[in-house]
Amino acid sequence: MISVDAALTHLFELVTALRTERVPLSEAAGRVMVRDAMARRDQPPFASSAMDGYAVRSKDVAPDVKLQVVGESAAGHRFKNALQPNECVRIFTGAPVPDGADRVIIQEDVDRVEDTITLGEALDAGPYIRAQGSDFAIGETLAGPRRLRASDVALLASMNISTLTVTRKPRVALISTGDELVLPGETPGPDQIIASNTYGLKAMLDAEGAEARILPIARDNAASLTAAFELAQDADMIVTIGGASVGDHDLVADVAETMGLRKAFYKIRMRPGKPLMAGKMGDIPMVGLPGNPVSAMVCGKVFLVPMLRVMLGFPGQPAARTTAALAHDIGPNGPREHYMRAVLHDGQIAPAERQDSSLLSVLAASNALMIRPPDDQARKKGEQMDYLPL
Repeated sequence: MISVDAALTHLFELVTALRTERVPLSEAAGRVMVRDAMARRDQPPFASSAMDGYAVRSKDVAPDVKLQVVGESAAGHRFKNALQPNECVRIFTGAPVPDGADRVIIQEDVDRVEDTITLGEALDAGPYIRAQGSDFAIGETLAGPRRLRASDVALLASMNISTLTVTRKPRVALISTGDELVLPGETPGPDQIIASNTYGLKAMLDAEGAEARILPIARDNAASLTAAFELAQDADMIVTIGGASVGDHDLVADVAETMGLRKAFYKIRMRPGKPLMAGKMGDIPMVGLPGNPVSAMVCGKVFLVPMLRVMLGFPGQPAARTTAALAHDIGPNGPREHYMRAVLHDGQIAPAERQDSSLLSVLAASNALMIRPPDDQARKKGEQMDYLPL
């Protein structure tokens, strides 16, 4: 068995960044922008008012001063003349500030009678003007690689960018194996169970930017497994679930090797997820996950997501960990790195009492995987523990 870190090193060697493509900004959310995006205009593109009120010259401002209203500046319709002494312009939020004005008096501090305003006695400092380029200026960049959030898309639109270079979505083929499996919605026989792993993994990988495809269940015979692998030959990565151990009915490794699999490793010193194998089938990276539902999902988080990030153009790095205080005492750990289903609440982390790798209800109730190193000593309440957020 190899360590989790050693397994990740091997897995990163199996994958490379995919080619890029151009997409319209309207389709860019969730995609990985691989190159820096450069602003094509200042924002705001002119000095603009931050409030509704009156644009004035600071030198004309004093309590009880009267000013003549000579025009109006609204969004999309600026006042085109320069402001003269003792003049003011009615202005609205976001509108261009007239030439000569350097302050906006908010409308609450003004009394207006026809075309004359009188300033109040207690004026705040203002100036309620957003300087040109105060958000960003021409030439400033949004750095890639970057997974684009809604706020990023809004920023790019404001930078006047209409198309982007992004990494193509990785195509991941998901193959559940086993005579005991039926699809959700079907009626299982007395000895069968529902295939849940591929659905959970698809949700996880799609959320990370992949295009995962659930293939038909491969039965426990060479012909069915061969047919499933043939259906996956257009994928960028193949993921099998189950059948990767050493039982009499675990045929994935044997069939994959007949189809050209060059195995990189088999078995990892972790819990859950020990019977995991990986390699390349021709030019396609392949990962064989264990069949227990929680094991498959934990391995997806620990291994598949970091691999996917490399394919999307990011550096090969383990999933980012953070720390929290342990909510209660726990005993020593065994010889394998343990990813414990846990609940993080109010800065404290509490591992679930039941850690069996078949218990999807425990995983669904968890929001973190608390990580214990191999042979970790007993821990006391309040000690800092590493975890992966879920």
